[in-house]
Amino acid sequence: MKFNKLSQLFVVSATGLIVASLLTACQLVNIDFVYVAASTGSTPGSNGQIYSYETDGSSGALRTGHPVVSSGGAGPVAMAVSTDGFNLYVAHTGDNSIVHFAINIHGDLAQKETVTLPTTPVSIAVSESDAYLFVVSGTSSATLTEFPLTSGVIGSASATVSLTVPGYPSDTIVPAGVTVLTNNKAVFAVAYDHSSYNPGGITTSNANPGWLFGFTIGSDGTLAPVADSPYEAGIKPSAVTGDPVSRFVYVTDFASNELIGYTIQSDESLNFMVNGPFKTGNEPTAVTIDPRGIYIYVANSLDSTVSSYTISLPTGTPSTTINTSGTASNSTDTDPVAIVVEPALARFVYTANYLGDSISGFRLNPSTGALNSTLATPYPTGAIPTALVAVAHGNHASQSVAP
Repeated sequence: MKFNKLSQLFVVSATGLIVASLLTACQLVNIDFVYVAASTGSTPGSNGQIYSYETDGSSGALRTGHPVVSSGGAGPVAMAVSTDGFNLYVAHTGDNSIVHFAINIHGDLAQKETVTLPTTPVSIAVSESDAYLFVVSGTSSATLTEFPLTSGVIGSASATVSLTVPGYPSDTIVPAGVTVLTNNKAVFAVAYDHSSYNPGGITTSNANPGWLFGFTIGSDGTLAPVADSPYEAGIKPSAVTGDPVSRFVYVTDFASNELIGYTIQSDESLNFMVNGPFKTGNEPTAVTIDPRGIYIYVANSLDSTVSSYTISLPTGTPSTTINTSGTASNSTDTDPVAIVVEPALARFVYTANYLGDSISGFRLNPSTGALNSTLATPYPTGAIPTALVAVAHGNHASQSVAP
């Protein structure tokens, strides 16, 4: 059978359309930029590195985005991004520095100013208003420092408060994490009393080991303790976060393998959730809540797993979510120490795995909160990644909740 020229042209055109359709269907659409802070190796004093990735909106798979850049300091330990997605901050233990990077619309990083603290930073957080950067620091005495932000630029410290346990002013307090309520009214930091909790060593205090400190934020940035602060927080609190509408606060207890929940009162003070604390995996190190405020995810470092929970919106009570394999845990690469839900679609969860030199990815079921591994996970990073953040790309708006 022979085709005339018109028929041949039709076949060629149809074939081209089919091929184009297939290529379009396979095109990877980037919905988020994911940034991971890691070390360059074991050389003392060497700067860390920031690895950039792009999130495929269909599969959740990560692909390398931009060239690796210096983190601007030694020993990166924590990162935070501004709400508008244009500023990244990296804290370093090697030189006590906080380094600011600008993020452009393509996800490129440009290093800006650096501030140096008198003590070692442990955790950082940016207020929802992008007006303040909060840092908890110290290895023998814990301090919360507030820095004003002007168009992302870090100013001189505007407030500094010591985190001390009432009745035990000389105890060694070691900070672990900090979070700011989305209503910009309060900041909370967790720390443990090393004088009363020192496995294998000598203790010199009978104080409760774990504490959660709360401070209201005045219109001028003034910090004042909330009523009844500090609150007991288990034995060795390791991380803290709040829900997207400032109703609940959650703390992970590394030593007790628990998640402790608090309800926020009208004056920003806290009450314990009456049916808590709640079981986690072994040695939980990080916690995050999805942008819609209905699921909690905890990274368990010893188990190399992620625990997932559904939040009861009336009470804040987390209930264990079972995944499709019939278990309540989700395997990561070795030693997850940081966790994030990507903000654009809130469909994917990622962990930074300290001993795995990798990121593990999970697909989040928006109806149940259950997790399943993403395509080709885990994704390689540099040596000993310690922190990760995600920024929505372009027109992909961050998710929100209004219960």
